[in-house]
Amino acid sequence: MAVGSLCWLLAVGTASAHGGSLAAGGRESLTIPTWLFLSTGGAAVGASFLLASFVTDRSFVERVHAWGTPLVDGEARIPRVLGRAIGVAGLAAVVVVGFFGPTTPRTNLAILLVWVGWWAGLAMTTYLVGNSWRVLNPLSTIALALPSLDRTYPDRLGAWPSVVGLLALVWLEVVSPLADDARLLATAVVGYSVLTLAGSVVFGRETWFSEADPVDRVFRYYGRVAPVSRAEDGSLRLRLPGMTLSTPRLVDGADEVAFVVALLWVTTYDGLVTTPAWRALTTPLVSAGLPPHLLYPFALLAGFGLFLGVYRLAVRVSTRTAETYLAPDELAERFAPPLLAIAAGYHFAHYLGYFLFLAPALGTATLAPFADPAAVPVYQLPDWFGGVALAAVILGHLVAIWVAHAAAFDLFPSRLQAIRSQYPFVAVMVFYTMTSLWVVSRPEVPLPHL
Repeated sequence: MAVGSLCWLLAVGTASAHGGSLAAGGRESLTIPTWLFLSTGGAAVGASFLLASFVTDRSFVERVHAWGTPLVDGEARIPRVLGRAIGVAGLAAVVVVGFFGPTTPRTNLAILLVWVGWWAGLAMTTYLVGNSWRVLNPLSTIALALPSLDRTYPDRLGAWPSVVGLLALVWLEVVSPLADDARLLATAVVGYSVLTLAGSVVFGRETWFSEADPVDRVFRYYGRVAPVSRAEDGSLRLRLPGMTLSTPRLVDGADEVAFVVALLWVTTYDGLVTTPAWRALTTPLVSAGLPPHLLYPFALLAGFGLFLGVYRLAVRVSTRTAETYLAPDELAERFAPPLLAIAAGYHFAHYLGYFLFLAPALGTATLAPFADPAAVPVYQLPDWFGGVALAAVILGHLVAIWVAHAAAFDLFPSRLQAIRSQYPFVAVMVFYTMTSLWVVSRPEVPLPHL
């Protein structure tokens, strides 16, 4: 069934990137010169590294990252049961309303709930507050009632299925009309649910969702940026945002490093393919005979390879600048978590306006899921709102700079080693910063060629 859903997604309709016709208008271009804007953003990241370099007191860095205060028990039975019920009800609403509700995207609860409520709203709360998806996840709840064959999950696979799954999901999001066709979206959700539940039956619920499921891993990684985190004893603690990212072994293995980079890349790719520059670049290729449905997955994989290659190059250079005998893989694992702050900052910049614009429509559809009103309420964003998105990108990079600085001081015995190890990573972050800022500064156009 999942394979059939995939084939249908590839065969039908005109594609629309995640927002589709939901949020017409989108980004607008800046009035200041692009070179000045990008160089200012890159300089801000470089300057933050210079400022962080003056903080060489290890005890101060440790106190900042260790600060925290306990919160109420997040595993209380009533909130947990209520959260699971809400998650299952949301899944049921997406399937039922998707198949039998109105066909207008802005009035269909399934479309609004998935893209506005879940992928925009809930994802933002995950890195701004804490990961509630571990309770709300309806497929994880349903898997509790299913038997398990408890087959051994191959160690060699690790997180690679989730890397492939994340790239595949973003590809489908871009090339198929999932944001415009409620029935197609409901079919995709059913297909994904069947595949996920089958995996949990074969390998066990805990193993599947911790290793192979890309959606659960995305929310779990975003939750590591949040100020509310779970301590080793299971209790909830309030910490400074992003400070958990300096924890050793937070990312373990080349597969998990690849997932972090993939998460960073797909947030950029999502916006890149709706820029005028992308349309201008790809139009000659399509005119020359390149099939558009091959263009988009090729660009997705090529961009991922570029982002991962740039990061791996920075790791190799760092081993030389720091003059360390530590293995490159160890450095790659330790300095990958700060990239999650960058991914969160860009996701916030990309989706905050989208969420606020369509939140009234989501509220209306929730109250009357089968109604199809002619007029749908939306929130018109003020002219200055574009500055919020740009600030979010910069802030995410500044958090990443500080966390990487703290990780370096925890990893290297010499202060000079710690600072010098960051030179290539700062260069990579400046590259990521300028790329992200360029994307959010471009006007948004309909997805070309599809």
